[in-house]
Amino acid sequence: MPARSNALPQVASSTLFLTDSGLETTLVFHEGIELPHFAAFPLLDTTKGRSFLADYFERHIAIARRLQVGFVLESPTWRASREWGARLGYSPEAIADLNCESIAFLRALEARHRAPATPMVVSGCVGPRGDGYVPGEGMTAAEAEDYHGHQVAAFAAAGADLVTAITMTNTPEAIGMANAASRTGIPAAISFTVETDGKLPTGQGLGDAIDEVDRQTAGSVAYYMLNCAHPTHFDRTLEPGRAWMQRIRGLRANASCRSHQELNEAAELDADDPVELGRQYQAIRRRFPNITILGGCCGTDHRHIEEIGSACVEARETVPQ
Repeated sequence: MPARSNALPQVASSTLFLTDSGLETTLVFHEGIELPHFAAFPLLDTTKGRSFLADYFERHIAIARRLQVGFVLESPTWRASREWGARLGYSPEAIADLNCESIAFLRALEARHRAPATPMVVSGCVGPRGDGYVPGEGMTAAEAEDYHGHQVAAFAAAGADLVTAITMTNTPEAIGMANAASRTGIPAAISFTVETDGKLPTGQGLGDAIDEVDRQTAGSVAYYMLNCAHPTHFDRTLEPGRAWMQRIRGLRANASCRSHQELNEAAELDADDPVELGRQYQAIRRRFPNITILGGCCGTDHRHIEEIGSACVEARETVPQ
């Protein structure tokens, strides 16, 4: 693991860190904002859009400050890669500039809201080249390294603390992204998504996927996460005592227990029960205290993060550190 990874506060200690919730679903279903291709990054282009983003992040930061836990600021750039940008009319140069601007935007929020009891980390968010619910477009690891290297380089140049690949569906793409980060000299986190059976959309087991990425990247990944799945989908997949399980540090679950296909076809948001989701996180934390980065994904909003954070802080004293 690179030395810079060890210096990340969410890696170097057992401090709880919150992060945000389902940005895109919040903007679409709660704020009524149209997001072509589910892309939030164009909001950085307008004063009104930046105001929406600032309000969104500040709601989440306020929860972390109240609970006196850390916070990971994740850039709104899940779709800000070359091909997705091109579909929205952005040149590669404009996309690189927006990725850099996203980090400056988060640094300004950090400067306004950082507190001694709430350390903050700024992460550049990298999304999949293809759809977030299905395996990638058959890329090799080398092709993925080239593709994601464009966005990773922009984050590194802008001074992000790390890059986080969210909703990875397959190992070659995860390996390529990790190698791009390693080559650039910035720490990387990899967040896999799983289906209702707890396996990646490719059918590969989660533990096998983590082990494969670690083998192919010489263990360069700072840590792994799970996102875009409900706890009932992966709870039985998490195996105490396994080495790969210790590599998982973060969780960003969906609010709904519906499958990816059902969510894709749903016309309305399924926010389910924030209190119950908080309890499910608390139960996972009791079993796996190494999971210290807690946020949400599709269907979640600040209410879910409030319940997750409160439940896990409440249980913190009973969790062995």
